[in-house]
Amino acid sequence: MDLFRRVCYWFVVGCGTLLILITALSLLRTSHWYLEILKFPRLPTLFALVICGILTILLCHKKQLIFMVFIGCLFLAIFLQAWIIYPYMPFAQKTVKSADARMVNSGSDIAILVANVLMSNRNADQLVEIIKGKNPDLILTMEVNRWWVDQLSMLDKNYPYRLMFPTDNTYGMTLYSKHPLSDSKVFFLNNKNVPSFSCIVTLANGKWFRLITVHPVAPKPSEHPDNMGEKENGLLKAAHLVAGQKIPTLVAGDFNDVSWSYNTKKFAGISNLNDVRCGRGMYNTFDAQSDFMKWPLDYVFVSNEFSVIELERLPAFGSDHYPFYAKLALLP
Repeated sequence: MDLFRRVCYWFVVGCGTLLILITALSLLRTSHWYLEILKFPRLPTLFALVICGILTILLCHKKQLIFMVFIGCLFLAIFLQAWIIYPYMPFAQKTVKSADARMVNSGSDIAILVANVLMSNRNADQLVEIIKGKNPDLILTMEVNRWWVDQLSMLDKNYPYRLMFPTDNTYGMTLYSKHPLSDSKVFFLNNKNVPSFSCIVTLANGKWFRLITVHPVAPKPSEHPDNMGEKENGLLKAAHLVAGQKIPTLVAGDFNDVSWSYNTKKFAGISNLNDVRCGRGMYNTFDAQSDFMKWPLDYVFVSNEFSVIELERLPAFGSDHYPFYAKLALLP
């Protein structure tokens, strides 16, 4: 093995070893944020592992025992990463069934657009154009401050029913609706300055459902509200709240966590709601400012009374999140 090949080989081995270690640590169930973060980039880690495996085989001609052990560990890590994200692939089983064609435009359909705007972003006009293009029934915006509320005031005419709690701590929230809202309330999970909404949405045909919107704080230290030292994640508190609902329920928001995390899975189990993504694709909504590091953070979870008509990750508009659009049907 010449010097260049040897250098390349050991560089790849070093990268592969690091990726194997990341995979192993990401399997730990822990509340330490610096380990939780390792659970986020599973798809990028999977791609990197595959590349390391291919390069290792190409660069090493002497298939010694240590080589076989290393390759075995690489392929085990590849299998584990692929197995964890498999439920979110388009060929996996759907946990929320697809709507019958007769449900489309039947008066039982409801479209929601979820957008974390990035408080410092000033491209409000681009978001407005995206909203006009999709014309959703409900718009949930997060990280909104008073500036964003003012910029989106042009929506007020078409969305006469609203809930608003703008803040300057990156956890402001607004909800715009074409349909009447009742039993509306603003509540707080772990932080008194991090709002969540709960309301009843009544459709034109008289059907109604409970809508809960959440934006739990990120699992890391921050100058803004964080969940350091909390005994229970805010998302799990929301799950217990939803579990008591006896009516059709939809939960939407930026969960600040990935679909395959322990907390998100536990949320689904406690609330008895299902992720509309499962079996349809990952629809990575973060990071819109990165070409490689992407994963899902924005969600729509629904009870069994809903079916899916359409899902779409919408174009970037200057935020670090892409808008997420879901058109659903509320079953009879």
